[in-house]
Amino acid sequence: MANYDIIGNTIIVKFDKNTKASEKKKIAKRLLAEHKGARTILEKVEKFSGRLRTLKTKYVFGEKTKEAIYKENGCIFRLNVDKCYFSPRLSTERKEIAEQIRKGEDVLVMFGGIGVFAIVIAKNGKAKKIVSVELGRECNKYAVENVKRNKLNNVELIQGDVRKKVPKLKEKFDRIVMPRPNLKDSFLDIAFKKIKKNGIIHYYGFYKENESEKLRELIYEEAKKAKREIDILKIKKAGEIGVRKYRYRVDFVVKN
Repeated sequence: MANYDIIGNTIIVKFDKNTKASEKKKIAKRLLAEHKGARTILEKVEKFSGRLRTLKTKYVFGEKTKEAIYKENGCIFRLNVDKCYFSPRLSTERKEIAEQIRKGEDVLVMFGGIGVFAIVIAKNGKAKKIVSVELGRECNKYAVENVKRNKLNNVELIQGDVRKKVPKLKEKFDRIVMPRPNLKDSFLDIAFKKIKKNGIIHYYGFYKENESEKLRELIYEEAKKAKREIDILKIKKAGEIGVRKYRYRVDFVVKN
């Protein structure tokens, strides 16, 4: 059986390279029968690539569309799966972070995508205001729609590069969420300039299982450069992205 992800009414399947077209359709029909809410089957033909970490898919069966309607944590989202990076596997992560937010906090989400972190936080947390910054124009377009769809008035969306947009923000934040793509740049130097004293940063990094200590070293090194004192509260695996390679989340407080 092929591996697949379900994004609302859309199932994205990674078939074995030797799978024939006729067999793909059989599998697609079976998946639609098993998952009653699904309407479209797409094949994943390329890995996530580029700065925006976009996916490339090919239509297989069902309704011919690349748009998905997805629900999680009491929220509803619309997105184009080829144009916007999105992982349904982070739904528990998003809820976990939302539940940590204390009443009245100002929150910054870097790499905001279709607004999913910001919206889940707004719906499930007690934040006063959430600012979400996203590079991709198409993703930001969906984020604007999704904020309206979820009837929120405390989410501000900014389209542009976090390196250019975040330093221009006048305010500092009680909490910064960094669901960054798998890029070399840590962007921590920007975060340290915008976090309040005793503020919390949730940082995501990608490492092999036996190299996870490098993540801790990176954060302490960047804190030292920024002349900020930190205390790491938690490091946890937040999903497997390859053979013995994981997305890790580090929660740490900036004490000065």
